[in-house]
Amino acid sequence: MSSSELLAPERPAPARPDPKGPDPEDPVPELLAPLDLAFWHLESTDHPLHLGALAHFGPAPAPAGHEPPDVLDLLARRAAAVPRLRMRVRDVLLPVGGAAWSADPGFDVRRHVREVVLPGADFPAESARIAAELMEQPVERGRPPWEMYLLTGAPDGSFAVLVKLHHALADGMRAVAIGAGIFDEIAAGRRPAGRPRPVPPRSWLPAPGRLLDIARERLGDLGRAVEVGASVVGASVVRAARPAEALAAHSSGTRRIATVTLDLERVQRIRRATGGTANDVLLAVTAGALRRWFDGRGLPLPGTDPRALVPVSRRRPGAAPGPGNSLSGYLLDLPVTEPEPAARLAAVRHAMDRNKAAGPLKGAGAVALLADRLPPLAHRIGGPLASGAARLLFDVLITQVPLPRAALSLGGAPLRALFPMAPLARGQSLAVAMSPYGGRVHIGLVADGEAVPDLDALAAALAAELDLLDPPRTAAEPGPRPGPAD
Repeated sequence: MSSSELLAPERPAPARPDPKGPDPEDPVPELLAPLDLAFWHLESTDHPLHLGALAHFGPAPAPAGHEPPDVLDLLARRAAAVPRLRMRVRDVLLPVGGAAWSADPGFDVRRHVREVVLPGADFPAESARIAAELMEQPVERGRPPWEMYLLTGAPDGSFAVLVKLHHALADGMRAVAIGAGIFDEIAAGRRPAGRPRPVPPRSWLPAPGRLLDIARERLGDLGRAVEVGASVVGASVVRAARPAEALAAHSSGTRRIATVTLDLERVQRIRRATGGTANDVLLAVTAGALRRWFDGRGLPLPGTDPRALVPVSRRRPGAAPGPGNSLSGYLLDLPVTEPEPAARLAAVRHAMDRNKAAGPLKGAGAVALLADRLPPLAHRIGGPLASGAARLLFDVLITQVPLPRAALSLGGAPLRALFPMAPLARGQSLAVAMSPYGGRVHIGLVADGEAVPDLDALAAALAAELDLLDPPRTAAEPGPRPGPAD
């Protein structure tokens, strides 16, 4: 079934007066940060670059004598109340090649929030299928670059919400901060939205007393950029000679999505027994699942282990997520050629320890830092050329997106699961994203639809690999109480 057929029963959000709508002459445009600008120009029509999340909610309770809440209307009101979601990207004269966030004078939330009614026989499967079709489609670049879809039709009254945010708008942590505005617990403590007031760009003429400090900072930045650049070149040469072909694909413009849920307590139990972090355990589980998946396809194991890019936030712990992207990354050779699960976990733990000892600002994984050193015109011209270079550095993206630990709801309907979805790099067939919530790890797999028709087999392999590291317990063998996530 095509996306046009599935979207036929679509219902837009209701119209709502906006007396505090943005005035195009009011805000001072906020220049896109270099990395945001890079993501904006890396996108093409057949290769969208947006983040996503598929959230599943239980039925909304209906108070006695009252109708259940109109979730579509609630979504529209709460999304419209997030100032950043009223902003669009537009070109600017200076700096040459630059772009800025500015208030959309024609902002209409009905263009961004819609309802799609699905067949209810297998609602989780249908929601994943329509989410894949919707994720294929780029967001409209002339408007604020985001969309939300309310997916309904489940027999028990449960529903799902698909959120799409362009990567220029946010990294994983910022996307959570923006998207969390739809939840009851966050919206209740938020001030009424007024006009968006972006931070004006800093003056190009710093105070004289700052010139020496700025010069020192720039020299330090240049040194780091040269070091990262040399690492990128070295890693690219090596990868050009040994890419993991099973994870490579010519972009078909199609997407396939699969989801899997793992027990967080089991992950923590493995961590406590072996050391390291919960993320180390999940990376080792992913490596084992890829090995099992290769075997199930009848493919020989690669001659060298495939390399994963593991994004790392550059935001300070506990700090409020600022605008835009603030990312670096670690490169990790996934030990799929290692037959023993425990040895795979040990290899991941040691490799990640080395990465962390070096820090997120060094090595080829910190390639995102180079974006901060390039002028806007270089991003505009070089973006289309650089979009296919990812496979020279890594074979698969594996990222973890943190969520609030508190229970969340929408219109009183409890959040049951939230599956993050990472953008698929050009030339690659798979991206993996994970979010712990409610004692579970929710994993979203995004793949090229033609290259990976058997994505459900990889999802099943993830659950099977966790069983190897932590055999399922019987009812007579209760485990310890859950600990905090890493």
